[in-house]
Amino acid sequence: MRERLLATADLLFYAEGIRAVGIDRVINDANVSRSTMYVHFRTKEDLVAAYLRRRTDTWRAHVEAEVYARAGDPGGRVLALFDVFHEQLSSPAYRGCPFVNAAAEYPHHDGIQAVIAYHRQWLPDLLRRLLQRPSGDDALVAALVQLIDGAITAAHLDRDAHAAATARSTAALLLDRPLASDRP
Repeated sequence: MRERLLATADLLFYAEGIRAVGIDRVINDANVSRSTMYVHFRTKEDLVAAYLRRRTDTWRAHVEAEVYARAGDPGGRVLALFDVFHEQLSSPAYRGCPFVNAAAEYPHHDGIQAVIAYHRQWLPDLLRRLLQRPSGDDALVAALVQLIDGAITAAHLDRDAHAAATARSTAALLLDRPLASDRP
């Protein structure tokens, strides 16, 4: 029942917006009772946090499997990361980053913001692992994160299906000429 609620919430929240979808709609579409909903999630915000946690965990597993399957060297893996993002961002079903959307709808909810922070920390950590860099060497990692963030934004706001491919080209330039490890 919990998984059914999460799957239904995922479909509805991403397609229509979190605040636009009432809890009654999730309960009805999941075909569960109200009491079942509240056994698993005390509040709608608890369901939102669980939906986001499920999304990030699923996305992380997918991305990491794809990146490691596509390339064996650090630079190739970073570029493969952009390729995986390109596939997502150029999809006709892409409706923006669910974490950016949730941050806009729930700017002050601690539980939801904690899941967003958990999601946001993953990308720099992944890039450090892919590049085999220590945690103090962050200039290149920060630049690559900004490229991905820009691609996510352009894909959504500008409806630019090539945003991640453009970011990939810039990433290739950065990988050829790494930035100094000191941030400005």
